[in-house]
Amino acid sequence: MSDGTATTTDLDVRLEKHRVELTGYCYRMLGSSFEAEDAVQDTMVRAWRSYDKFEGRSSLRSWLYRIATNVCLDMLTAGNKRARPMDLTESTPLAQAALSPRPDHTWLEPMPDSRVLPTTDDPAEAAVAKESVRLAFMAALQQLPPKQRAVLILREVLAWKASEVAELLGTTVASVNSALQRARATLAEQQQPGTDAVASDPLDEEQQKLLERYVAAFEGYDMTALTALLHEDAIMTMPPFDLWLTGVDDITGFMTTLGAPCAGSRLVPVQVNGLPGFAQYKPDPEAGGFTPWAVQVLEISDGRITGFHCFLDTKRWFPLFDLPLHLEAEADQVEEGV
Repeated sequence: MSDGTATTTDLDVRLEKHRVELTGYCYRMLGSSFEAEDAVQDTMVRAWRSYDKFEGRSSLRSWLYRIATNVCLDMLTAGNKRARPMDLTESTPLAQAALSPRPDHTWLEPMPDSRVLPTTDDPAEAAVAKESVRLAFMAALQQLPPKQRAVLILREVLAWKASEVAELLGTTVASVNSALQRARATLAEQQQPGTDAVASDPLDEEQQKLLERYVAAFEGYDMTALTALLHEDAIMTMPPFDLWLTGVDDITGFMTTLGAPCAGSRLVPVQVNGLPGFAQYKPDPEAGGFTPWAVQVLEISDGRITGFHCFLDTKRWFPLFDLPLHLEAEADQVEEGV
């Protein structure tokens, strides 16, 4: 009995070592934070139950990726593609702005870096991993058929050999190479907003100062200061609403009209989708202090903010980022939640 328990514990430990990278893989495949974590849990359960059939002809890691791929492909058979607001509709002028929500399963979802980016000592590997979870790249992946998506991620993000991918998918090297070419061609045809967003780690001094100025401008609700930080073609999105705005005038105009209750907010730094971000808490007139309002993801290029994406479903996002659901009025900052 003791030997069996020890073996079970050992297997659990060996499986858990792969959880973060598997979550990153499933997240890239599915575009959903919660579906990715469900897929990984399903993968772990399947691996645990069928481990006695694992013959060791491949590594445990490769075997887990094969299981995770099958789980994701099964989940994608319904043809659901996650999207950003600008993938679905045209930009709306501020004068016509209306907040129309769409169901949760419509949207590409944010993800804390810590849940999908394994620790690595290789700066180049870390950079590729970060770039591959940026919102723009994730949105581009969603345009690929599921198997092409798997091939592109395994080959170009995770640097698997074509022969390894062929074995995992039960196909030929020629088929893998063909799928990769088609996937690359599809991505090349798309001009995804945000593809030039910075993903440096750590942020350089100029980028850090830009973020400090952004926090001061947003918390002070200073539209003049914010205007100086935004690119003239900056984009603002607010899932689950399909509205998206482009340009400084419409963004600041929205913030001073429909978005006016956000004045006096507090921002807490988070690392999200390989980019800088903030948890936004706005004043709570009833309970005092501050209440969760949005997870903001910022895209930066050439010293300006080009993308300003606010994910508003705080009951889902704040627990995912291990963030408190209330800030006291006297607390100017809290511990970063990721």
